Amino acid sequence: MNWTSILTKEARNNCIVRTDHLARKHKLSERVVRDALRRYEAQGLVERVSTKIYINHFNQQFSPRDLVNVLRPRSYISLESALVERGIITQSPSILTCVTPGYPQSFRSKSVSIVYRKISSELYWGYEEKATRYNKYLIAEPEKALLDWIYLNRQEGLPTPLDELQLQFLTPAKLRDYALRFPRTVSETVKDFLVEAAYPSQNPDARQSRAGR
Repeated sequence: MNWTSILTKEARNNCIVRTDHLARKHKLSERVVRDALRRYEAQGLVERVSTKIYINHFNQQFSPRDLVNVLRPRSYISLESALVERGIITQSPSILTCVTPGYPQSFRSKSVSIVYRKISSELYWGYEEKATRYNKYLIAEPEKALLDWIYLNRQEGLPTPLDELQLQFLTPAKLRDYALRFPRTVSETVKDFLVEAAYPSQNPDARQSRAGR
């Protein structure tokens, strides 16, 4: 079979290929497909991300967001990645951060680094659908991304530097309402944060204390 021709044709419709889809389409075993893709991977023409999923470099339009809901259908971009995209923080993370109600997992390859952190199923909401050129993905609303970040960082004992946030991209009323659906420690943090934003403290130690709570 002419795999260059097959991959070129696939690249017209998507930047991702799946071994199971190719096997069904061309009436081959998945082992045969994997062996062929392994040869092309050695040439840098495809890139393995998981057992069945490869980036097709015959297509030059790939974005890590193409993979978010292909790798984990029940997930959405949140935390630092969503906060940067929404303009709330400025320091872009080196990985694409997502949350899922399923088990936590990381996918790393030459072009991609995606981390899925676990969130409770009761908190799996507050996202919207967007699209790349070829695939759809889910991303948290600004307020939900912030709350997910506070919630998971608290669980892991990590700091939450709230004084560095760009508040103009948040809707305070929505943030307050959403916070009520989180554990009390999160909603109290948000309440203090909004009070501080409205009436800034002149005591830097007090601000630092609130950020670390």
